[in-house]
Amino acid sequence: MTSSRVQTCCDRLKASCPDPPTGLLATVITKVTMGAVLFAVVWSVTEKECLPGGNMFGIVMLFICAVCGGKLVGLIQFPTLPPFPPLLGMLLTGLVLRNVPYVTNGIYIHQSWSAALRNIALAVILTRAGLGLDGSALKKLKAVCLRVAAGPCTIEASTVAVVSHFLMGLPWMWSFILGFVLSAVSPAVVVPSMLLLQKDGYGVDKGIPTLLMAAGSFDDILAITGFSTCLGMAFSTGSTWYNLGKGVLEVIGGMIAGMVLGFLIKFFPSQDEKHVLRKRCFLLLGLSVFAVFVSHIANFSGAGGLCALVMSFMAGLAWGGAKAPVAAVVGLSWEIFQPLLFGLIGAEITVSTLELSTVGLGMAAITIGLAVRVLFTYCMVLFAGFNVKEKVFVTLAWLPKATVQAAIGSKALDMARSKGDPVLEKYGMTVLTVAVLAILVTAPIGALSIGLAGPRLLQKRADPAAGNPESSNDLVFMTEASVTYESKL
Repeated sequence: MTSSRVQTCCDRLKASCPDPPTGLLATVITKVTMGAVLFAVVWSVTEKECLPGGNMFGIVMLFICAVCGGKLVGLIQFPTLPPFPPLLGMLLTGLVLRNVPYVTNGIYIHQSWSAALRNIALAVILTRAGLGLDGSALKKLKAVCLRVAAGPCTIEASTVAVVSHFLMGLPWMWSFILGFVLSAVSPAVVVPSMLLLQKDGYGVDKGIPTLLMAAGSFDDILAITGFSTCLGMAFSTGSTWYNLGKGVLEVIGGMIAGMVLGFLIKFFPSQDEKHVLRKRCFLLLGLSVFAVFVSHIANFSGAGGLCALVMSFMAGLAWGGAKAPVAAVVGLSWEIFQPLLFGLIGAEITVSTLELSTVGLGMAAITIGLAVRVLFTYCMVLFAGFNVKEKVFVTLAWLPKATVQAAIGSKALDMARSKGDPVLEKYGMTVLTVAVLAILVTAPIGALSIGLAGPRLLQKRADPAAGNPESSNDLVFMTEASVTYESKL
C-alpha cells in the first residue's frame, strides 16, 4: 500500500516537471556549458594566466568569441544563395576585440603566443592541403586545369607586385611577398559554393564545379611556394644572387625533407601495431608543426611550409584509402585552430594606427590585381570548350580570398618582429593589412557572385541521374575531387 502511494507521488512529480529542452535551446545550453567548462578547466590549471589580462584568458575568450562570431555569420542566408563564410565572423570578432576600449586590455595575447598559434594553424592547414591532393588527379590533370591554376595566380602576383612597388613604396621582394599572398583563391569559399551548384546540377555536364575545386588547390600550392621563396630571400643577407640561391635552396630543401619524412611515416607505424591511426595522426601533425618551427630556427623559413605540404601528400599517397580517417582527425584539429587563426589575424589590426593611404592604396592594389586576374582567367579558358556565359562564371568564381591569406599573411610580420627592425615591421604590417582587406572584400563578394551567377550562367542538367558524356574524357579524374575537397570546409 505504501509503495503504491510512493509510486503515485513519484509519477505526479515527474508529470509536473517540464520536459528537458531540445532542439536549438538544447544546443545553445550545451555550447554555453562547454565554453564555461573550457574556461573553468584552463583557470584551474593556469590560475593568474586565465584572469583578465593573462594570455590564457585572452586565448580562451578569443576562441569562444570567434566561434560565436562564425556561427552568427553562418546563419546569414538568403534564398538560392550559399551561406556567408563563417571565417568572416571570426575575422571581424578579432578585429572588434582588438579595437574596443577596455576590452582590448582584458583580452591580451602576447605577440609570441599569437605568432606560435598562427604557425601551428599554418602547419595544420598545409597538412590538410597535402592530404587533400589526389595522386591520380595529378597524373590525369588536363591542360585547362593547369592553365586555370597557374596562369591567373602568377599574373595576379606579378601585377600586385608592380602596383604595390610603385604605389605603396614596397621594395621589390616585399612587393612579390604581397603579390603571392593575394594571388591564392580560398577553398573555404569556393568549395562549398561549388558543391552547392554541383548538387543542383549546374555546370555538371562540362565539369565546371569539379574543375574549379581541383584547380583551386594547385593555385594555393603555387602561391604558397612563391611566397615561401620570396620570404626567404627578403630576410636573407648578402648579395642578390646569394639570396636568390638561398630561396631556391629553401624550396628544394623543403621538398626533399618532406619526401624523406613522408617516406618514413609510410612504414612507421607498421600495420601490425596497435592504434595505427593515432600514431599516424600524431607523427603527421607533430612533424608538420616541427618543420614549420624548426625552419625559423635554422633561418630557412620558406622550407618549413613546403616540407609539411609535401610530407602530408607523400604520406597520403602511400596510405591510399587509409588516409581518409587521418584526414578526418586533421580536419578536427582545423576546427579548433580555424577560429584562433582568423581571430588572431583580426586582432593584429589596430584601426587607430592605420594610415588611410595604406588602406586606399591597398584597395587599389587589390582592385587592379583582381581586374587583371579576371581578364587573364577569361583568356585561359578561351579554348576549353566553354561558352561565353560559362567563361564569365569561371572568372567570377576565381575572386574570393580568405584561408591562405590568413595563414601566411602575418608570417612576414612575425619574422620582422623577431628581427626587431622597425622598417621591416612596417612592411610586414602593410602586407597583413592588405591581406585582411582582401578577405573582408573578396570573400563575401566572391560567395555572392558564385551564388547569383551560377544558376544564371551555367546550364542545368535536365536529368541529375544521367551520365556525364561530355566531361568523361577530360575531367573523369575529378569525380573524387569533390569528395576530397569537401573535407576542407
